[in-house]
Amino acid sequence: MMMNMLMIIMVMFIFGNMIFVSKHKHLLIILLSLEFIVLAIFFFFVMYLNYINNDMYMLMIFLLFSVCEGALGLSILVSMIRTHGNDYFQSFNML
Repeated sequence: MMMNMLMIIMVMFIFGNMIFVSKHKHLLIILLSLEFIVLAIFFFFVMYLNYINNDMYMLMIFLLFSVCEGALGLSILVSMIRTHGNDYFQSFNML
């Protein structure tokens, strides 16, 4: 049972990294792939901390940082849409 869950988590992590590394035009897709990677890491932490019978305080800290990362990404997305009109990477100069 645990090996099956570990394999699912690894597949989630690999798919999230493949989407992040591949060339997409939209910033929203990249932000969603980052959140998918964070979700896979969260599931891994849950399984690991349950396996070693440890407290779950580290999960609260991890969730705090992941929520802050998500809010920062959405604020960057909103400011980019307000200044450039869309979230295409090709529509503005990255320098």
